[in-house]
Amino acid sequence: MAEISAKLVQELRQKTGAGMMDCKKALKETDGNIDEAIDWLRKKGIASAGKKSDRIAAEGLVDTYIQPGGKVGVLIEVNCQTDFVARNDAFKSLVKNLAQQATTADSVESLLAQPYIEKASVTVDEFIKETIATLGENIQVRRFVNFALGNTPGVVDSYIHTGGRVGVLVQLSAQTDASAGKEEFQSLAKNAAMQVAACPNVEYVSVDQIPAEVVKKEKDIEMGKDDLGNKPENIKEKIVQGRIDKRLKEMTLLDQPYIRDQSISVEDLVKQVKSKVGDEIQVHRFVRYVLGEGIEKQEISFAEEVAAQMGAK
Repeated sequence: MAEISAKLVQELRQKTGAGMMDCKKALKETDGNIDEAIDWLRKKGIASAGKKSDRIAAEGLVDTYIQPGGKVGVLIEVNCQTDFVARNDAFKSLVKNLAQQATTADSVESLLAQPYIEKASVTVDEFIKETIATLGENIQVRRFVNFALGNTPGVVDSYIHTGGRVGVLVQLSAQTDASAGKEEFQSLAKNAAMQVAACPNVEYVSVDQIPAEVVKKEKDIEMGKDDLGNKPENIKEKIVQGRIDKRLKEMTLLDQPYIRDQSISVEDLVKQVKSKVGDEIQVHRFVRYVLGEGIEKQEISFAEEVAAQMGAK
């Protein structure tokens, strides 16, 4: 059996919110496999089905750039080491410029190789190194995504929440540019972005977009729950199907209660806007970034930091 370290137990606690002893038992039962341990906890009803991000530790900013006309948009995350630097005007300016430059890049590597927008004599990578020297902290372009409509009628829009810690990029499609230019359509795009920002468990636009393997995994988890053990198979299937239907809707944008009017769903809102603009409308895709998601920051106590600095002298 794999050794169950305190660090592994702590990581599982951060991912699931379950108690320490439950996490330790789950890891023992699954030979230290953290993904299987999460499923084990869910089967026991100890951990919720909600999407759990790793501890958010890295500092920096999530920002967006929407090209005039709304045909191209970017969502980007740039990390630094402290919140102090993240609030620095030079860092904020760098992130905004990188978001604009990322409209023409297809990877972080290609973005870093571009001439910098405000200093064409150096590459983006070289300018970042200059900024590192100025601000005294490591800076990294972690990730970005860009949406480009091309000739397709529609709009790309975005929303930034909590001062650059959560960002969303959405793409909506229509059948004509005239419909896409209407105020109701433009407002729907902004509201859809805000909705995604407010719903951390949402991963897909609609249930029919959820991959078959995800549905199967959810069914396996539900079928393995202890509270179904003594029930007849036909009753068990009905209960499990009801739970799966509920779970899949929790994962989809269109099935969420609309944040501005809880009496309707996002799908109902889309239908209302369709009626107003007289055109077919589709929420095509979205991406949601949480600052530092999945990055573990090195922890050191103040006393240890002072001791290390004294030892270095």
